[in-house]
Amino acid sequence: MDSHFETQLNELKQRLLTMANHAETALSRAMQALLQRDAALAAEVKESDRIIDRFEIEIDDLVIQQLTKAPLATDLRLVTAAIKIAHNLERVGDEASKIAKRAADLCREPPIKIQVDVPGLAALTIDLLKAALDALGHSDPATARAIIPRDKEVDLLNLQIHRTLAEYMVGHPDTIKRCLHWMVVAKSLERIADHATNIAEDVVYLYTAEEIRHTGAKSGGVS
Repeated sequence: MDSHFETQLNELKQRLLTMANHAETALSRAMQALLQRDAALAAEVKESDRIIDRFEIEIDDLVIQQLTKAPLATDLRLVTAAIKIAHNLERVGDEASKIAKRAADLCREPPIKIQVDVPGLAALTIDLLKAALDALGHSDPATARAIIPRDKEVDLLNLQIHRTLAEYMVGHPDTIKRCLHWMVVAKSLERIADHATNIAEDVVYLYTAEEIRHTGAKSGGVS
């Protein structure tokens, strides 16, 4: 392999992993701001979204430079998968920023007197995202494949949270605005889990050349 191309490929990998770290940190800090009612931290998270956006632009530029240079199929898969993974990470950043905005709004209101398992949903979502990013960093398609069926757990918990909040709003109309904020947070977490699943699917494709999106092969063994 041409040494200059190899250097660029390594740079692409590092940029992608650094972007992944920023997205994961943004989500964790957004949830911290929400659960600790920390308006200042929420503002910091919203501001940091610009960094993630900039990483996506830089990765897109690197991909464009390398698309015509990839001499091997494995290299070409990395280059093409990188742009999809970067897009999903950018969307994670956007959803983290949305959670931070709702956290700032909720800081200005009294807490609602109902327990909904948003912390549990957040923990599950963060775990899925971490696992997908670890699979990417360690070139581990088996771990990536195992992540994908777990997205259903997130969907079910999100649905449960929405039902609980909807029922509470009926009996407590003065809480509608605050409950809607919590619903948006739960939906953002569900979307982040979707993006984590997309990343996991891309990792499987990257290291096995197997396209498992929209197929029944997601829960099968690694070929």
